[in-house]
Amino acid sequence: MDLQSKLDAGKFVTTVEIGPPRSADGSDLMKIVDKVKGCADAYNITDNQTAAVRMSSLAGSVVCLQNGLEPIMQMVCRDRNRIAMQSDVLGASALGVKNILCLSGDHQIFGTQPDAKNVYDIDSTQQLMIFSKMCKGKLWSNDELKASPDLFLGAVTNPFGDPRELHMIRLANKSAAGAQFVQTQPVFDVTAFEDWLKTVRGLEQCKGTKIIAGILPMKSYDATKRLSKVPGMAIPNDVLERMREATDGESEGIRIASETIERIRKMKGISGIHIMPVYWYSGVRRLVETAGIIP
Repeated sequence: MDLQSKLDAGKFVTTVEIGPPRSADGSDLMKIVDKVKGCADAYNITDNQTAAVRMSSLAGSVVCLQNGLEPIMQMVCRDRNRIAMQSDVLGASALGVKNILCLSGDHQIFGTQPDAKNVYDIDSTQQLMIFSKMCKGKLWSNDELKASPDLFLGAVTNPFGDPRELHMIRLANKSAAGAQFVQTQPVFDVTAFEDWLKTVRGLEQCKGTKIIAGILPMKSYDATKRLSKVPGMAIPNDVLERMREATDGESEGIRIASETIERIRKMKGISGIHIMPVYWYSGVRRLVETAGIIP
């Protein structure tokens, strides 16, 4: 069963994020893949994350397919206009890539080449609209496709973004535009997340959208403290205190993430979790084994 079939069947899924290397050698990506293979139902392949040049998400997705992993190809609006996006989707579909995650992308001023010119021809909601139309046999220009792509479309959202009402509207718009699943930013405040989830489940546009909760295992108190200062990130004081008092930061981070997964799994309306290791790939297997969620 592929990711869409599992979600449609009501199975609780696990996805893991992989950042392609700054390399033209596929074996460098395989070194990462080998660490997380068998830990998830599908694997997000990021698209020049943090606005830094890396192996393309399309190439990374194909490498994953060739090695038995189901990819979720991320595509940002920062680097492509609508023509390039539609072309890449046709190519990805022809190569067997079905899952596409639509997102705006980190602004280039935060990357390694801040003087680069961005594109942002369209936003991620419009991106979803275009890809949904392609699945029905037409390009955005209304030109007919000889063969339409079979896509499973995803989007991202931040349950802790401010103002909350605006983020809810954007999520509803993404679902209406064609998002079939949504991966959230990392969840640390489980109580606040559950409150957010109840509100989302009351939105008519989101009735059929699968919600996959983000999990980011922390390695140290310093890293947790830095993350807590990032806008839109909600880390409760008790989590910060546990990491501060831990004699083994990695083990405590795994425990906290595992406990978070256990609580999230019990929530009505959750379809899975999305692990964001932030290059701590060796911690992924520890986490899924501790949480008992190996597919």
